[in-house]
Amino acid sequence: MKILVTGGAGYIGSHTVLLLLENGYEVVVVDNLSNSSYESLKRVMEITGKTVDFYECDINDYDKLDEIFSIHDINSVIHFAGLKAVGESVSIPLKYYENNLTGTFTLLEVMIKHNVKKIVFSSSATVYGDPHKVPITEDMPNSATNPYGRTKLFLEQILSDVYVSDKEFSVSLLRYFNPIGAHESGRIGENPKGIPNNLMPYITQVASGKLQQLSVFGNDYNTHDGTGVRDYIHVMDLSMGHLKAIEYIQDKTGVFVHNLGTGTGYSVLDLVKAFEEANGIKVPYQIVARRPGDIAACYADPGKAKAELGWQAEKNIVDMCRDAWNWQKQNPNGYEA
Repeated sequence: MKILVTGGAGYIGSHTVLLLLENGYEVVVVDNLSNSSYESLKRVMEITGKTVDFYECDINDYDKLDEIFSIHDINSVIHFAGLKAVGESVSIPLKYYENNLTGTFTLLEVMIKHNVKKIVFSSSATVYGDPHKVPITEDMPNSATNPYGRTKLFLEQILSDVYVSDKEFSVSLLRYFNPIGAHESGRIGENPKGIPNNLMPYITQVASGKLQQLSVFGNDYNTHDGTGVRDYIHVMDLSMGHLKAIEYIQDKTGVFVHNLGTGTGYSVLDLVKAFEEANGIKVPYQIVARRPGDIAACYADPGKAKAELGWQAEKNIVDMCRDAWNWQKQNPNGYEA
């Protein structure tokens, strides 16, 4: 079976491609490399001993996508490609709407032309907005507190509308929480360009001395220590969720929604402490003002994914911190030489 992975050279994409290859799938990757590196796929191929068909291509490029679908007998699509930084989306919302929405429209048009009607979509817990309770279940109301979250919310609705228009479609909406960590080899991991937007790569760069100290955005939230609480999930567990979703939609039609999280919430300071204890390194930090668009607490009830997909997170916070640091130590400048 051949799977097209958009954004497959990125953080979650590359780890998912690795698992797809290890589980016998053929993989075609489309990525414009705007926030990723082909080096990640080279290393995936080294680890697995298998090959990936790679195209440096933007998903807004209809003609190129059409050509790729014409060359390859694609069965299903895993759609990661998109801009993903909450803070940045508040600053440049139009870029997020243009890239994330119109790129997906183009992808869907080409899929429909080539009669490919199975898609796993990389959604996010941000579609729950500021939840009125935790843990979060899939049937809770949807909203969004920032443009990034709204692009995910809009695309979930659009994909659902596509199914209503064509009942042959099978759509998996995976709402994931906060992926961190890296492959245990340390050969692939999170590789932000410039100053990291996400917490764990910032922590690892402070720990390595590359950055001076961690900025903790707010300590006056209604949480046990005042800092924001999130559900951190190991990227390999998250990637396995995509394999389970691909398997799940093969013999079904419809729209299927699943949370991918551990079900446990950790605060920013909890994560800092866990990292320090796992790796024996101090992480200096300072408290700064809250960041626009952030919420107090967000963690999953992952029970539906366990019941329907046969999936649950297996790695703990120590695994996440250890593997993230192993990646940083081996690759102080990411994929750059």
